[in-house]
Amino acid sequence: MFVTVTLLVTAITFVYVYLAWYSNYWTKRGVPGPAPRLLFGNFPSFILRNRPFVDDFQDIYDKYRSKGNVIGVFNGRQPAVLVMKPELIKDVLIKNFKQFQDNEFADSVSKDSDPIFGRNPFMLKGEEWKEKRAEVTPAFTTSRMKALFPFVEDVSNRMKQYIAQHTTKGPIETRELCAKYTTDVVSSCIFAADAQSFTKEKAEIREMGRKLLEPNFQIVMMFLLIGLIPALKKLIKISFVSKEIEQFFTDLMEKAVAYREQNNVKRVDYLDHLMALRAKKQLSSLDMAAHGVTFFIDGFETSSLAMCFTLYELARNPDCQETLRSELMAARNEDGSIDYDALLELPYLDQVLYEALRIWPPAAFLSKVCTVPTELEVTDGHKVLIERGLPVMLPVWAVHRDKEYYEEPERFNPDRFSPATGGTKVYREKGCFLPFGDGPRQCLGMRFALMQVKRGLFEVITKYEVSVNSKSKQPIQLDPKAFIVCPLGGIWLDYKPIEA
Repeated sequence: MFVTVTLLVTAITFVYVYLAWYSNYWTKRGVPGPAPRLLFGNFPSFILRNRPFVDDFQDIYDKYRSKGNVIGVFNGRQPAVLVMKPELIKDVLIKNFKQFQDNEFADSVSKDSDPIFGRNPFMLKGEEWKEKRAEVTPAFTTSRMKALFPFVEDVSNRMKQYIAQHTTKGPIETRELCAKYTTDVVSSCIFAADAQSFTKEKAEIREMGRKLLEPNFQIVMMFLLIGLIPALKKLIKISFVSKEIEQFFTDLMEKAVAYREQNNVKRVDYLDHLMALRAKKQLSSLDMAAHGVTFFIDGFETSSLAMCFTLYELARNPDCQETLRSELMAARNEDGSIDYDALLELPYLDQVLYEALRIWPPAAFLSKVCTVPTELEVTDGHKVLIERGLPVMLPVWAVHRDKEYYEEPERFNPDRFSPATGGTKVYREKGCFLPFGDGPRQCLGMRFALMQVKRGLFEVITKYEVSVNSKSKQPIQLDPKAFIVCPLGGIWLDYKPIEA
């Protein structure tokens, strides 16, 4: 009995010492920061999912924002840096890009463990990332955006019909409405396919898109394990995309290519770009599917959230909604629609969308990795060496809502981005406006995302007066189980037709 108890106590002590071994990592280096919790570090919500993870960031930011340019935190047992000052965030993303060029999760996935995400530019590192980005960038030129615009218009019209059919039945859950819209847009532009999200209750592409970004228990447990034993990320690779989804998108891509080749279809879209790329670089079906899914993710989920949060803020702020409507109505062409160039030259539409993205950035934080040992200034005269492989976290959500950089940050105020005061440029130059990141690894699909969201907003706001229905939780609560900024319980809006 005594031996058993002794062994048990020894084992518990060993486990405790192992888990707590790095807890003084930052203290020894004179870097301020919160004490980590055993097992969970400073971000327990990533694992427990009992409250939105942005709350963990906000609590730390509020307590330590005046105590250093950077502070020390822990993700599980893994020491990490949390950058507190926008000018340093800008340095990490732009000026010192070579020292922080990789994303944190790049080591957690491989092409073998996940053939789709393993080929995603977000997950790639170094030269491989540069090559993949060079392949994708030509797909987003101005001429190609213009060529894609009619397909976006077509889906916008389908959305208008859907709203007309459903608005008489009561409020419309607008997150799902926007997800249907962006799913159909990207499906048309990537796979030349009609996803039928507006006509089928459970359209296949829409359901696969939902599954693609659905957090699951296995991934959460893998992150917990890697957080406890960081060295495992080089040994155990995570699979974000299931074989079912991988096969679905690979088949979808193969069928789209086969149809286009057999019928000699000429259509200037993303699939056309991929087919030209395949001929030039001998891409496999899996490579093409991975490219397609990259575009699908960039254009589907984050764009739909940007659009639904913008509609929500307009519904809450009828004066802003009316100002925007007046601008959009004045920009209509003879057909009552809007031209591509005219859409991109509307200052108040820009202001509204950017202000919604400031308050509700789809990615609440960015996490880079130190690739070259670098010193960062903690306080005046005190620098700390950031070791190679150490995560460097950038609290986008907290910075966007900091009253030092934004007057009345909780208030929806599109006028803060007025061209007369410098628009978003002033805030970008300070490093405190980052809805798409910044620098060489800024979101690849940003221009397309903005274009499709603006066209969707045009269709809704020129046809309907939107208001918040009582079914919406007020104030908005975020979904604690989501890895991006998502509303809990949806966003329910009323759509009142505007008399011609």
